[in-house]
Amino acid sequence: MKTLMRRLIASTLIVSCSLMSLSAQAVIVPTEALLPTEATTVAGTAQPAEAARARVGDFLARDDVRQALMVQGVNAEAAQARVAALSDTEVAELAGRIDSAPAGGEVLGLLFTVFVILLVTDILGLTKVFPFTRSVR
Repeated sequence: MKTLMRRLIASTLIVSCSLMSLSAQAVIVPTEALLPTEATTVAGTAQPAEAARARVGDFLARDDVRQALMVQGVNAEAAQARVAALSDTEVAELAGRIDSAPAGGEVLGLLFTVFVILLVTDILGLTKVFPFTRSVR
């Protein structure tokens, strides 16, 4: 009976934590954001392209981004050189992706957190979800 209750609680926690990450967010989108900008349609316009290059350059200059690049085996200076070689349209698209990136992480991070919590509770003997763990009790 205890095992059934523990599995039920663990399953409920997994489902509820997974559903929390799927919450939608409603925001007002201005018309200008939906229309193509001059940087994406006309390559001769320098101002929006330079602003996009500056945004991407600022993003690549951050310490956490440099460390993430180093973990992936990418030199930060090489990444800056590749960004400088991109066309105006590509830089504008990359800047848009950076602006739309989630600030708090992804669903994968949430799932990893749930996995670690369940693994620790299995090891402590509070649940028995994974067959490869042995309880300390």
